[in-house]
Amino acid sequence: MGSVVLVDKIKVTPLSTISVKGGDVQHILKKDSGNFHGFGEAYFSSIEFNSIKAWKKHRQMTLNLVAPVGNILFIFIDPSNGYIRKEIIGEGNYKLLTVPPGIWFGFKGLKAGKNLLLNLANIAHDPEEIDRVDIDEFKVDWTEK
Repeated sequence: MGSVVLVDKIKVTPLSTISVKGGDVQHILKKDSGNFHGFGEAYFSSIEFNSIKAWKKHRQMTLNLVAPVGNILFIFIDPSNGYIRKEIIGEGNYKLLTVPPGIWFGFKGLKAGKNLLLNLANIAHDPEEIDRVDIDEFKVDWTEK
């Protein structure tokens, strides 16, 4: 039996959008969802077209990531074996990514204009629980394929 691949533990959940007169309603997460691991904080992060924010790894935080505006490419790296996983979320691919601790990740804005990321984290931000390395630490292909 092979070893566990940490990036395979990332859960991708399709989300629903309800069209209503005057503007849509986009669901994200309920407290009784299987990917809800408690609430610590919620924050938005914007990323400009073709900009890349990389690399960080949370030691304790579980991330719940959604892109309600724009499109964002995520690259996740399993530090134990170097496996890489790519996911794109956003307009036209409205999904929630639930990312457990221990995975390196970075992201890139794919849409001209605004790309907006929401993280519903299970713990409050703590700079002591985050590892960061320079963007050149991991050699990856930032194309969408």
